[in-house]
Amino acid sequence: MTERFHLSPRRWLRLILLVAVPLLAALAGGVLYLKGGRYVGTDNAYVKADKVPVSAEVSGTVQEVLVEENQSVVAGQPLFRLDPVPFRMALTKAEAKLAQVRVDLAATQASFREKQAEIALARTKYAFAQKDQRRQADLVAQHFVSALNFDNARQSTDLAAQQIVALEQDLKRIAETLGGGVDAPVEHHPSYRAALAELEQAKLDLARVEVRASLPGIVSNPPKPGQYLAAGATALALVVNGNPWIEANFPETDLTYVHPGQPVAIHIDTYPDLTWKGTVDSLSPATGAEFSVIPAQNATGNWVKIVQRVPVRIQFAVAPGMPQLRAGLSAVVEIDTGHRRRVLGFSL
Repeated sequence: MTERFHLSPRRWLRLILLVAVPLLAALAGGVLYLKGGRYVGTDNAYVKADKVPVSAEVSGTVQEVLVEENQSVVAGQPLFRLDPVPFRMALTKAEAKLAQVRVDLAATQASFREKQAEIALARTKYAFAQKDQRRQADLVAQHFVSALNFDNARQSTDLAAQQIVALEQDLKRIAETLGGGVDAPVEHHPSYRAALAELEQAKLDLARVEVRASLPGIVSNPPKPGQYLAAGATALALVVNGNPWIEANFPETDLTYVHPGQPVAIHIDTYPDLTWKGTVDSLSPATGAEFSVIPAQNATGNWVKIVQRVPVRIQFAVAPGMPQLRAGLSAVVEIDTGHRRRVLGFSL
């Protein structure tokens, strides 16, 4: 019986291979499964940076470009200048207009005072005409003069009264021209303030012929001398320094356990031997397809399910001594979600 169940070494080896190897494979698979799911990564990731369009606030022809392509600039540094001649002419014209308004207002105030003197004189003449009319009426009643003299005196009184009315209408018109503030300083008059505002605008436009950088960054696509720029049109782009981020497009199936604040390992294709450390900043509220110009029409008969990708913003800081990253560089990112799979209550 003992010899009957005796196994040769070759049969023992076969038995071990048939039993142990599947067990080891199952054990290794279980370990891989338990360790899987914690890290999610993608190579659909790119370095991003704020790009600020720079435009002139006034229209004009570029006279001088003070920067070059890919040049680093600081905040407040001049970028280019427009031809200032038209704006200097506009400033001179605005100054002349303001001076003319001052002269016109002073003349109007003088005219108002002259009209007041004319009214006072007309009222004196009217009082004399009334007195003469009464005297002529008494003489006519006593038959010392003819009725013609009385009629002439009455006509003079009526003419004097009409002259007063006309002068008062002129005085009212002048007062309205002065805005009702006859004795107010010229500087308070609406027309003077309007001319002063035009002068200030002309000064501001002249100052705006020199366009400066609002933020530190790198110049891209500067204008050419002689190029005409419309106000508000983009003249160049400024790629802002010091605050890059990664935009990683993850499949929707990989985002089950991804949350803001999780650590991220970043590898840039340009520098394969270096690793940047970052954190998940935010997840897009919609997939990339939702922001496309022509959204997918899924209510058709030939619909095919495609895994969608969700943009994830990853913040990172460039440590001292690390190379400067440029917008658009390709990257590979891996997020540590901290998730651990469980089998029968056991996890690694």
